[in-house]
Amino acid sequence: MDALDLIDRKIVAELMRDATLPIAQVADKVGLSQTPCWKRIQKLEATGVLTGRVSLADPGKLGFGLTVFVGIEAADHSADWREAFAKATRELPQIMEVYRMAGEMDYLLRVAVPDMAAFDLLYKRLTDAVPIKNVTSHFAMERMKFTTAYPVDTLSR
Repeated sequence: MDALDLIDRKIVAELMRDATLPIAQVADKVGLSQTPCWKRIQKLEATGVLTGRVSLADPGKLGFGLTVFVGIEAADHSADWREAFAKATRELPQIMEVYRMAGEMDYLLRVAVPDMAAFDLLYKRLTDAVPIKNVTSHFAMERMKFTTAYPVDTLSR
């Protein structure tokens, strides 16, 4: 997709802040009428700029009081290993995010679990599913900042 124009960037910024806004409010905030605004939203969805609409939840209130960042050093770097690792992480819903990294670790995972016992069970399931050379876990004590909204430039260029 071509670079987003100012109106598209404003639409994306508004929807990242609150995807429940009625089209009329989004349109008003970005300076369009409803129909052109809705058409732009549909185009942003069709081109993959907007990938979904979700409600955010407090993990602690859902019983997921422990967040763990797990660094993985792969046992090997073959396509078969990567596929097995990807499958294992997809099948463990407590693994919220997986990133393939450059640097000292090969993969970084964000894990949400109720407690240490649940993390230990997840650790065992993951390491039973695929051979791993090294695992380093970092336990979050406090979430100081969290957002899902990217800092989209909404100023004219």
